[in-house]
Amino acid sequence: MLNKLYTKLENSYDEMVSIRRYMHQHPELSFQEYNTARFIQTYYEKHAIEVKGNIGGNGVVAKVYGKKPGKTVALRADFDALPIQDEKDVPYKSLVPGVMHACGHDGHTATLLVLARALNELRDELEGTYVFIHQHAEEYAPGGAAPMIKDGCLDGVDVIFGTHLWASEPTGTIQYRTGPIMAAADRFEIEIQGKGGHGAQPHKTKDAIVTASQLVLNLQQIVSRKVNPVESAVVTVASFTAENAFNVIADKAKLIGTVRTFNEEVRQFIEGEIERIVHGTCYTSDSKYKYDFVRGYPAVVNHEKETEFIISCAQDIAEVNIIEETELQMGGEDFGYYLQKVPGTFFYTGAKPVSNDEGYPHHHPKFDIDEKAMLIAAKTLGTAAIRVHKE
Repeated sequence: MLNKLYTKLENSYDEMVSIRRYMHQHPELSFQEYNTARFIQTYYEKHAIEVKGNIGGNGVVAKVYGKKPGKTVALRADFDALPIQDEKDVPYKSLVPGVMHACGHDGHTATLLVLARALNELRDELEGTYVFIHQHAEEYAPGGAAPMIKDGCLDGVDVIFGTHLWASEPTGTIQYRTGPIMAAADRFEIEIQGKGGHGAQPHKTKDAIVTASQLVLNLQQIVSRKVNPVESAVVTVASFTAENAFNVIADKAKLIGTVRTFNEEVRQFIEGEIERIVHGTCYTSDSKYKYDFVRGYPAVVNHEKETEFIISCAQDIAEVNIIEETELQMGGEDFGYYLQKVPGTFFYTGAKPVSNDEGYPHHHPKFDIDEKAMLIAAKTLGTAAIRVHKE
């Protein structure tokens, strides 16, 4: 069975590349992926595979039914792009100004589409049900996973698997991790209201810039002095806005930043600690403030049994030559929502381009992948989808 699947995938590699390159040329931003969703749905309809669109927004879900009874396994791929100008010099460069697939979602989609078609062609020999979740809006919170789950994409699902093409690791690498693998990603905004005035008369003002600057420094004490050193956490102030003429003391200042955590208790603590520090800092300067903490995606926490299972599946793939545990990643991923509902695991498939340089990181204007990694991802996910019925 697996050999038949591998042969079908290998024979469809050119199609996989063609789909990926078409998507790369026609990217759409999060929550705006109307044409992409239509492309995905049309592909399934063309191959007579059951499919439904508008799941939780622009999401698409397809299903393949094996002839024999068995578990229901879900596989997920995301398909939104980023607001980045494509600077690569390649034939498949983005045709949309200021928008590009700079994270590999085009490759994820091409992988899952071709894998679904191959499994459908083998349906008479398959067990159980195969659910293909094509998710919109992974890049921008609140994301597409939560509304798709609310709309029923996980109904009846026993287990879920997902992978991310990982351009920092060479092709042929599979990276896994049991437990937390990617962080919860939250956002905070702080507005300081002082009292502006003439730059030559600071004693008559409440300088919002001074207060905000002190606040930036005070926030650094949360991770360094308040969080247990064995826990991982990040508090980053990424934006500081207080624009005035050279001789005007700022009336207002605004800070925007992110918090990254793995432990839910640490996450809750930092949310409250930021406000405590903001309150104290503003109290000392007799200023007012507004504080908003916007919860983003939860941490991606892999289940032990399913992670061990994906390791064994990767060992069956001839093109895989490195299987290793990865370090914790502070980046966010809304795959965490799926893992809160059903058992599963999320892993990385090495996709570093073969070139003379070191390649470019995710979210870079010259980001690209080694397209051969898509075949490895398809084989690994396909192996898991078939073998899970034997577990």
